[in-house]
Amino acid sequence: MKRKYQFLVTAAVSAAIIMLVGTVALAAAGLYMSVSPTEASPAQQAESGTGRTITVVGEGKVSAQPDMAQINMGIEVVGPDVKEASSQAETAMNGLLAALKGEGVADNDIQTSYYNVWVERPYGQQGGPTGEAIYHVSNSVNVTVRDLNNVANILGQAIEAGANNINSINFSMADPTPLRSEAREKAVTNAEAKAAELAGLNGVQVGEVVTISEVVGGAVPYEYAAVAGVGGGGAGPISPGEVEVTVQLQITYAIQ
Repeated sequence: MKRKYQFLVTAAVSAAIIMLVGTVALAAAGLYMSVSPTEASPAQQAESGTGRTITVVGEGKVSAQPDMAQINMGIEVVGPDVKEASSQAETAMNGLLAALKGEGVADNDIQTSYYNVWVERPYGQQGGPTGEAIYHVSNSVNVTVRDLNNVANILGQAIEAGANNINSINFSMADPTPLRSEAREKAVTNAEAKAAELAGLNGVQVGEVVTISEVVGGAVPYEYAAVAGVGGGGAGPISPGEVEVTVQLQITYAIQ
């Protein structure tokens, strides 16, 4: 019985040695291959870094007429006495705010954006200081106008009320969400076309989507139609034009 057990152990060891020698021989001949229990899909291989991929950036643009405007306006008072200049600026700003509210602008659509007091000390013809002090007091507000038909009238009334700084007008959408959704659809279509073109140039086929992300900060999401040239006692011509929403998507596809 003992001899039989020893024989079985010896046979098992010999079989193991034979298998090891065979494996080494196959590997040396370049015939050894490791087979995983399950084969990963092209997308899984691409995501794990073992497969080939195509990565493109698709862009979608949508234009539409704006439905709101933001105007930055204010007053500036210049005088030799800081208290008097500040008092005049306060009176002028109160008149401006009253004119805006008289045109239907709500309180929550008016926000102070800038307030500054600074002194200018002029120099004489000989290059030395004159000893004079000229004070500048500035006060500006951002005004949201939700009725674009009233923009020109609001500007005219503001100027009549004493506004002598009309800094900028920006047109935008109150809710750009639908435009962004449409732009994303166009970005996906654009990305698919780019990927198909690259695949065709390299003799491969596009597989399923591996990863997709929206590019943030790479481009200006909104382009506003800005209007300038307002002043001289009345509002100049106002043209809202169109606003453009741009979305960029980076998409990686597996290669079949």
